[in-house]
Formats: sequence, C-alpha cells, structure tokens
Amino acid sequence: MAQAPLLSRRYLLQLAGLGGAVFASGALAGCRRGGVAGRLLSVRGALPSAWAKALPSAWRSQLLDTPQALLQALDQPSLEPTLISLGDGWVGQLQRDRLLPVNTPDLLALLDPIAQAPSRLFAPASAAALAFPWAFGTWVILLRNRPDLLRRRREGWSLLLDPSLKQRLVLPASPRILIDLALRQLDLSSTSPNALDDPRLPQQLRRLHAQALSLDERHGLSFLQAGDADAAVVTSQRAIPLLQRDPRLAAVLPASGAPLWWQLLLRVSPAGGGAQPQAAAPLPLEWIRDGLSLPLLDRLLAGGWVPPLPAEQLQPALARWPERLRPLLLPPAPVLARCSSLPLLSAAEQQRQQQLWDQAMAG
Repeated sequence: MAQAPLLSRRYLLQLAGLGGAVFASGALAGCRRGGVAGRLLSVRGALPSAWAKALPSAWRSQLLDTPQALLQALDQPSLEPTLISLGDGWVGQLQRDRLLPVNTPDLLALLDPIAQAPSRLFAPASAAALAFPWAFGTWVILLRNRPDLLRRRREGWSLLLDPSLKQRLVLPASPRILIDLALRQLDLSSTSPNALDDPRLPQQLRRLHAQALSLDERHGLSFLQAGDADAAVVTSQRAIPLLQRDPRLAAVLPASGAPLWWQLLLRVSPAGGGAQPQAAAPLPLEWIRDGLSLPLLDRLLAGGWVPPLPAEQLQPALARWPERLRPLLLPPAPVLARCSSLPLLSAAEQQRQQQLWDQAMAG
C-alpha cells in the first residue's frame, strides 16, 4: 500500500507520454454544466491553433489582437468565468485579487520543477498555484546571412555590440529584457540583489540601446526578413518557425544562458466581483493534458511552443527534429541551469529599474 502513490504517478506519466486519456473524469463534466462553461481569452498568434481548435465545445474562445486588448476585455462586465492565456511579461498588470487558484496539483506534478515558481507567479513555495505554465523557452539571437557572427557564437550576448550591427539590430521593446541582457554582457546575474547597483551597468545598457535599429519584437522581424537588419533578439517561439522555412537565418542561444519566457493559463473572476471563486470555471483538464502529449505535442513544438515537461518526456518528440533546432526547443541542461525567469517586480523594484533606465538613456 505504501507504494501506491509512486505507482500511480508513474502510471500517469506513462499515459501523458502516450497521449492516453487521463484526468478526464469530472473535468469535462464541469465544462458541460449549464451550456457554456466559460470563455478562454488569448492573444492572436499566442495560442497554437491546433490546440485552440481542440477546446471543449462548451467553452467559448475569443482572440484579441494584443495583450493590452486582452487586459481591457477583462474589465468588461461578463457573467462568464474566464480563463486567459497570457505571457509572463504581462501578468504583472493583472489585478492580483481577481486571480483564482488553478487547483491542478496532478497536472502540475507532471511538469519539470522549473515550472513550479511560475505557477505561483514567483510567490513563496507555500503560496497557491495561480497559473498553469503551458509553454516556455528562451530569448535568442536570430542572425540573417551572418556566418561570420555565427562562427563567433562563443562570445554570447556580447555579439550584439559588434560594430557591424550598429543600426542593424532589432531589440525587444521591454526595458527589463534589455537590462537583463546588459547584465549578462557584464557576467552579472539579474537575480543578484546588488546587480543593478553595478556602476558599469548604465553605460553598458546605453551601448546596447545605441546598437538598435528598432525596439519592437512584435513587428521588428520584418526588418530582418527584408534585409534592413542583420540580427534580432526574439523569443525562441518566434525563431523556430522562421528557422524551419528560411535558410538565410540562424540562431544563437548563448552558453551563458538567457532570460526565459513563459506562457500561462490563469483563472480570472468576472469583472465586478459578482462570481464566487467556487463558481469560476475549472480548467479543462483533458484539453490541457492533450497539449502535453502526442499527437498534439508535435503540433505545439512545430510552432515553437514547448511545454515545460521533464526532458526525458520531451526527448522522443524532439528526436524527430533537425539536430540544429533541438537545443533551441529545449536547451541542454547546463545552459538551462544558467537561464532565469523574470519574476514579477514590486513597486520599489519597478521604480529602481525605471531609474536605471532613465539614467542610462540620459547619459
């Protein structure tokens, strides 16, 4: 009897890997009560279409053009409980008191331990899980027709400061990502409590910013594809589909690691606070499980969406990919250990980063 939990967990892992039906009992029943179970809001292009089409029929899916539009939609009166899929960089703009626990301990147990902190939105380990991390990856350097820079990949993020990339580089619009990259160029860790006080950082950030032709990860890739830029810093999710169809492109994931990005499912109470937490829509567990296992897992990977499953579970699917792309989908363990998530910032931390940014830009 003492071994039952271990055997049960092993059985669930095997079923998840084979695409078997697990967690179905009771999950879809909740979706079928009363016609519409709830609505799922996502940003156009930020939820794999094959997975979205598999959403239970009792759910209503709504696509918004931008994360800002999604956040505005949450403020509109609605009687329907809501699930949202949102990138971690936008979660800080949600009203914390409207987030409800996801209550999916069995599904969360299937994920790699790296996903545990994002599931709590980086709160202490004792906090309830408020998100289900369904995809993750790194930021990478995407190069166009630059074999010379590709041969120097060991220089890592310092490649971005190469003189030949002056005004030929597309960087993210997020100051926080740029601060992280500048810290990595100085061999500093963004998780160090005193990293932002390094006197070299403002100048390093200014040098990096001065290289940019554009600060726009959403539309900036058009500069790269048109030949107006030679390099861009983008998420691995955006790089993977392009690398599959454009032989002019190559990607560099520095061995020193990179910032991580996350896509999260969150339960949000309706605007106005009229719904009790127990009335909120449960997660459609069977649908989530399908995204973690074959055959849908292959469709997610093709779009650059990598569920944060243990490496041994992902390997059979990754083995079918070209060898050059596998490390971009799932970095080798030593590289992944040097990657770091970007936790939600307190008001004081936001102010400190804003002061650093203003100081760098004013120099």
